[in-house]
Amino acid sequence: MIIPATNATEALNSKLRRAVRTSGHSPSDDAAMKLLYLVLNHAAEDWKRPPREWFEARTQFAVVFGERFVSQ
Repeated sequence: MIIPATNATEALNSKLRRAVRTSGHSPSDDAAMKLLYLVLNHAAEDWKRPPREWFEARTQFAVVFGERFVSQ
């Protein structure tokens, strides 16, 4: 499957890579998942309209983080 790259996708990937690179070593998979969750949650505030796939990702985060995940 080929996923077309757009400016929005590349910008989001850049934010995720920057966060992972700056944080260095994650002590666990949960810590890495929380870091990516925080980056995505913060990035979502800047979006004028969320991408179509955000609904699926948001659903997965709600399952993983339960009551701590606040849906907009």
